[in-house]
Amino acid sequence: MLYNLKRRNLLILLLFVAFSISSFEVKAQDPQFSQFYAAPLYLNPAFAGNTQMSRAGINYRNQWPSINANFVTYSAYFDHYFDRLRSGVGLIISRDEEGIAGLRSTSVGAQYAYQLRLTDQLTFRPGVQVGVYNRNLNFGRLTFGDQWDPETQTFQNPTGESAGGPSKTFLDLSFGGVLYSENFWFGYSVFHLNEPNQSILGEESRLPMKHSFHAGYKIPLNTGYRKGYTKSGDERSLTPTAQYKMQGGFQQLDLGLYSTLEPMVVGLWYRGIPFATPNGFSASESLVLLVGYSYEKLAVGYSFDYTLSDLGIRSGGAHEISITYVLSLTDPRRPPADKLVIPCPKF
Repeated sequence: MLYNLKRRNLLILLLFVAFSISSFEVKAQDPQFSQFYAAPLYLNPAFAGNTQMSRAGINYRNQWPSINANFVTYSAYFDHYFDRLRSGVGLIISRDEEGIAGLRSTSVGAQYAYQLRLTDQLTFRPGVQVGVYNRNLNFGRLTFGDQWDPETQTFQNPTGESAGGPSKTFLDLSFGGVLYSENFWFGYSVFHLNEPNQSILGEESRLPMKHSFHAGYKIPLNTGYRKGYTKSGDERSLTPTAQYKMQGGFQQLDLGLYSTLEPMVVGLWYRGIPFATPNGFSASESLVLLVGYSYEKLAVGYSFDYTLSDLGIRSGGAHEISITYVLSLTDPRRPPADKLVIPCPKF
């Protein structure tokens, strides 16, 4: 199949493979989304513009809401595909808040992806991201000794500590790529290539690279009309997918299945490592149930993580909501130069 590759396309593909191997050095875990395909720019910069149109989306996740040490993550993005240039651009803004420590992280990233048609059946998209991170402590979430009232046995006195917490801003570089056909895709992304110093206390604390491998295969169902679609154009398919992530000493495997019966999508995922870790502890984290609904250009998804780790369901699990809207900002009389899109799920 690869004998039809142009020299330039083959060179770009080989450079991507070589660069990926050279960056594979793992040493803090970034926030995550269970609906990672509903947060495509957060997953891989190569997904910028992958709908061949324009897209806007928001994501919200509240992990362990029943305990004080919960994590709340927000993300919003916009991307657009320029068919004349075979290029996608994107902008993503993310914010993460850690409840018990008052630590807040805000990032803004600009992305670019280029679409290479390797053969009639195979396409490759490399992508890059340049981002700016800011991390600071929210002193409003902390209590100090001078706030303790011994008569009421509560923290209620005003503190004499400075209201402004320490802060750190740094540049972040990321890279990714996706190889795909009509029904199959395989992607790899690496974030924090420059391993920036993230310490807000003036010490040395490098943010380790985060590696993600993600793949899947769409299986069209027989509808008696056109395989994979009904007469009205609604999709009917099953899509098994997987993602493996590593960051620092952390590793995680996501295995799941999407059932698409438009306008509904139902998914079930297992998150964790399905075998004991070297220290003898189970690495199972959660089961994830997803329900999604799409209507024309709008898609809304809800997922719940049922905690399998020692924290248990008393932690409240994790609730996640995604909203995506796809629109066309190009001349409707001129179809995209390449109609082949990545066949990954919407959620």
